Amino acid sequence: MSITTSKRLIHSISLCGFLFSIFLAIYFYRLGIFADVQTLQEFVSRAAIFGPILFIFIQMMQVVIPIIPGGISLAAGVLLFGPLRGFAYNYIGICIGSIVLFWLGRQYGKPLVLRLVNEKTYNKYIHWLDNQKHFDRLFALAIFLPIAPDDALCLMASLTKISFKKYTWIILLAKPASIYLYSVILIYGSEQLMQILL
Repeated sequence: MSITTSKRLIHSISLCGFLFSIFLAIYFYRLGIFADVQTLQEFVSRAAIFGPILFIFIQMMQVVIPIIPGGISLAAGVLLFGPLRGFAYNYIGICIGSIVLFWLGRQYGKPLVLRLVNEKTYNKYIHWLDNQKHFDRLFALAIFLPIAPDDALCLMASLTKISFKKYTWIILLAKPASIYLYSVILIYGSEQLMQILL
């Protein structure tokens, strides 16, 4: 894949994500759900099936194209749907997005990875790719614990010889811990901040 083609692909994906986010923003604004959290919660509760599907799609998209910060969407899932459903929707959306990201990396190779991963992060973790067994262990640990840029490592994993099956199992089994830890930290942190401010 040429650099020109990869640039066009990234541009097209980014444009689609941007246009979709604008459409959603206008739609939600007209519904008045940006007025307060209660209005948003009422909207999601009324959209019994559409609400969760939309949220899962947004979570998937923010992994592939970081439209909104992942931490914010994780916390929003828990606040909107409650701890159990919020965790489930976060998990489904993030896992699908991580698998799509890996597939894109496998399809379009290093040029795509270099367009999506900043140079500093790439140089920091590139030595992980030297030893496949070593990489597999470090990758699983990084996905399990919220200590590294997961999305960048998912893309870099596509440059290794790790099988699609093994990669998928690592994502499915290791993601729950990091999602839970992120959610707890964000929710607890926001509650503490509100207590300080109020």
